[in-house]
Amino acid sequence: MKRFAILITVFLMLLLSVTAHAVNYDEGIDYKAIHPAQSTDDPSRVEVVEVFWYGCPHCYRFEPVLGPWVKALPKDVDFKRRPAVFRPVWELHARAYFTASILDEVENTHASFFHKMHVENKTLNTLDKLTTFYASKGIDKDLFKKTFNSFVVNTKVARAKSVIGKYGITGVPSVVVEGKYLVTGGMAGSHENMLSIIDFLIAKERAKK
Repeated sequence: MKRFAILITVFLMLLLSVTAHAVNYDEGIDYKAIHPAQSTDDPSRVEVVEVFWYGCPHCYRFEPVLGPWVKALPKDVDFKRRPAVFRPVWELHARAYFTASILDEVENTHASFFHKMHVENKTLNTLDKLTTFYASKGIDKDLFKKTFNSFVVNTKVARAKSVIGKYGITGVPSVVVEGKYLVTGGMAGSHENMLSIIDFLIAKERAKK
């Protein structure tokens, strides 16, 4: 009898576990479909794009939750960041991000930029302020300015404006999965639930590939 009770308990635990991992999310309620779907860089892989702005407090609070999640992503999932460009100061920050990316300094500067704005309350709203900040992270000032104003960065900013418009994004943070689905904090209700919805959509796309 005791053994039977143990078996029942184990069965119920397994059932609860399966149920917990079988959460279903609904289009139009938990996420939006993007019409038309946008192309991705590598059709053989699943692409996840975070759209953010350094001045956004919600993006700042999302970052510590997002970081560990990104590190645990399956090897066939590509995570990318794309800065939003809705206003002039947003474009300055987008240029700064792309400059850091070209110089392979995002890992060294991304979290620090958020900290500078939201903890130290620094505006970083001019090229001189940005140059000083990146110089404090070990980046040569002349190299930073040259890259900041380069054709490559101009192209990346223009593409960000175009693609984000096609995604239909109006606020940040937002996450796009495979160019097909848009997940926002407003729809998800919390950063943790955003990631759960994104996991659901990633699984959906991985199954197709």
